[in-house]
Amino acid sequence: MVLTIKKAHRSFHNRFELLDAILLLILLVLAAMIVIPFISVIAISFATQKEALESPLLLIPMKPTIDNYYRLFQDPRILVGYKTTFLILLLGVPLNLFLTTSLAYSLTRTNFPGAKIIFYAILLTMLLNGGIVPMYLLMLQLGLINKIWSVIFVYGVNTFYFIVMRTYMTTLPESLIEFAKIDGAGEWYILYKIIIPLSKPIIATVFLFYSVDRWNEWFNGMIFLRRNDLIPLQLVLRNIVMDMSIVNSLSIAGPRVPRFTEGIQNATIIVTMVPVMCFFPFLQKYFVKGIMIGAVKA
Repeated sequence: MVLTIKKAHRSFHNRFELLDAILLLILLVLAAMIVIPFISVIAISFATQKEALESPLLLIPMKPTIDNYYRLFQDPRILVGYKTTFLILLLGVPLNLFLTTSLAYSLTRTNFPGAKIIFYAILLTMLLNGGIVPMYLLMLQLGLINKIWSVIFVYGVNTFYFIVMRTYMTTLPESLIEFAKIDGAGEWYILYKIIIPLSKPIIATVFLFYSVDRWNEWFNGMIFLRRNDLIPLQLVLRNIVMDMSIVNSLSIAGPRVPRFTEGIQNATIIVTMVPVMCFFPFLQKYFVKGIMIGAVKA
């Protein structure tokens, strides 16, 4: 009997290890599919044209050079893009957080008339959208076309982020709010002194979401901003990639035109990714915690 149990245990242990090995192999393959192209983009951005053409998959350049980055930063649009995008971040993200946090907290209080109707009306916006034409006409009537405020105000509250934050706030103890009200605290005091300090993980998560959204802003900038001194960074990236593709397709390009367009394109990608890559690790622990807790209840 004992030998039978030991054999069964040994068989289950071996089978479990085999499953672990298969899962580990699958995860390694998926990780390689993600990491290897990223490393290749970095390598090509530092490689010469000859080395990039000789290697079908370049991972480590033998003769690294910063010539691609030098040519890239000779384009004044890069600095304009950084300035505009940082301005959008500084103005837009605080507005997004204020609107989302206050709206989420207000709709956790379901004791006022029409609370559920307002909540379902907000949810309806995930399925129905007025489109870009009415928004453009509205910005035109407000006189915000070709102004940075058009891009700031066109994106106020993301419905999904609002749902995640509201779900998190509903998990907070109701007794804390009741005790604060007994002591004479108002709703704004409760929000800023009790709710927000207890909601740091989800606020950090939503802050990261909004920051990435604002950093990747290009479509609204393309629609509302036509000034060359107000081009978002991602729109600059799009224009540079398109310009390099056109130059690469021209056989009559002169000697002053940079011919290694693939290296410049990859350098442009790295330049636009580096700030987010440097910023994300500081909020990663809050990001994971906020997502896990905010998704507990629906």
